[in-house]
Amino acid sequence: MAGFLRWLWRYRNYIVIVLTPLLLLPLPLASPTPEAKCGYVIILMALYWCTECIPLAVTALLPVILFPMMGVMESNEVCIQYLKDSNMLFIGGLLVAIAVEHWNLHRRIALQVLLVVGVKPSLLMIGFMGTTAFLSMWISNTASTAMMLPIANAVLQQLCDTEANAEERDYNRSAAMDGQDNQALEMGDTKESQELRQRAIDMDNDDHKYMKENYIISSLDSAPPEVCDRSPEAELCRLKREKKYLNLTKGMSLSVCYAASIGGTATLTGTTPNVILKGQIDELFPDNGGVINFASWFGFSFPNMVLMLVLSWLWLQFMFLGFNFKESFGCGTKKEGDREAYQVIKDEYNKLGRMCFAEGCVLTIFTLLVLLWFTREPGFIPGWATVLFNKDKTYVTDGTVAILMSSLFFCIPSKLPRCCGRSEDGAPAEAPSPLLSWDVVHEKMPWNILLLLGGGFALAHGSEKSGLSMWLGESLIPLQSIPPFAISILLSLLVAMFTECSSNTATTTLFLPILASMATAIKIHPLYVMFPCTISASLAFMLPVATPPNAIAFSYGNLKVMDMARAGFVLNFVGVITINIAINTWGMPMFQLDTFPSWANATKAP
Repeated sequence: MAGFLRWLWRYRNYIVIVLTPLLLLPLPLASPTPEAKCGYVIILMALYWCTECIPLAVTALLPVILFPMMGVMESNEVCIQYLKDSNMLFIGGLLVAIAVEHWNLHRRIALQVLLVVGVKPSLLMIGFMGTTAFLSMWISNTASTAMMLPIANAVLQQLCDTEANAEERDYNRSAAMDGQDNQALEMGDTKESQELRQRAIDMDNDDHKYMKENYIISSLDSAPPEVCDRSPEAELCRLKREKKYLNLTKGMSLSVCYAASIGGTATLTGTTPNVILKGQIDELFPDNGGVINFASWFGFSFPNMVLMLVLSWLWLQFMFLGFNFKESFGCGTKKEGDREAYQVIKDEYNKLGRMCFAEGCVLTIFTLLVLLWFTREPGFIPGWATVLFNKDKTYVTDGTVAILMSSLFFCIPSKLPRCCGRSEDGAPAEAPSPLLSWDVVHEKMPWNILLLLGGGFALAHGSEKSGLSMWLGESLIPLQSIPPFAISILLSLLVAMFTECSSNTATTTLFLPILASMATAIKIHPLYVMFPCTISASLAFMLPVATPPNAIAFSYGNLKVMDMARAGFVLNFVGVITINIAINTWGMPMFQLDTFPSWANATKAP
């Protein structure tokens, strides 16, 4: 029996692939309507996405197969959903992120910020969180986490080493002073005895460093190595220091990965669920008038991101550092350990050298792109796109701007061209390569995300064409008696819990069409429920497998699953509360969420 169960576990993916469609088959057979057929496809894809029995991107291609074969939509109509304007916006944003990473501009920005913040524990934590969140607004959450964690560990290691050496010097000095009375009548030390003593001190330091590194790697419950010739007070001091830095390492690792997830919510291209929401709104409500663009998203989400980041910092500070303000903030004191840890950051920054021509070009293009995004349609005044191009139709979108600016990376040389330049052997110099080559893009571009986006748009379009959205909306009409704020909070909590064990992309893809149908049925603004649930999909804080930044932090920070679960459980509720505060305060006047918009009265016609 045990052998059979092991065999089932090894072949579980193949079993799910075969059995799931067979078990769901009675649905379209018993009710051969377009709604039932579309529901069959959605449920099948949801189970495949949750179990990950096949790659997520391959599951996203199932509408291309099943919708035409089941008579829900024609193949041409399905395939066109896989490369829409939202996909172009995402591609442009990813190209900018790849260029920033390729030329190490993100590392220069991060180290410069840390040099300004300093190395006091609490300031260091908020410095790393703020820097990681800012980078995650523009580059992938995974890349920002992978870059910031080694820097954090190097700084903490230097702080710990310096404090250990200081304690060692104090211990040796006090031991020498205790022995002065006994040695007063003896001859002074010979040169050989002084060398032997120094060698013993050096060996003691090496042993101490070895013990500290091994202790941090092991759990606090394991018995520490024994140290010869140590007083109980010295041992107690050592244990206290190592416990402090173990907690600090845990807190710093969690702060970086959480900040990456939080920072991605601030911009439209920061993380995939944000782009999915824009695409779903444009697909389900084509007459919305561009209610979501880069500027409107940033105006709503950036203050919410800052609030969530500060509350997360306070919670992690309480969990791992406590609220000893004198020790955490320093209150103006400067220790030798702080100076040496600061020097570590400064040395890393100096290794980058001066900003080169390529970095300057990437920074300029990045800045221009952000400015063009903000001023395209700011909302309170006509934007440049409205004045120049969009007089009667929306010709130019955020996707247009993203592709325009990212195309410049392939047109601008990476070095300043020089007339009559010569190579080292005297031959005419070759033309410099562009800022980005397609080989680099091909290697770093997450093509699977584009298919996931397309799969979501295909599902939303299929729901409309088949009438499933209308049926769902009519079924959810009884929810009209529940206050809208309660619906928003409950749905946000549901999505936040669901995304812990499922991809945030798959979660938003599955939930948003249902939420749109519900909002239309009970006559509340679609964004009132879709916005909080989209941001909640990024609140995957509890499990190492919930998101790649969590997995990276788990491998770096000597964390236990319970450490992450305890910290993340509270932050999930904190995130849901802050999002709903935002949607009920400044979100109301920004999007007129207290009224049911005319563009939501009629969805896309089948």
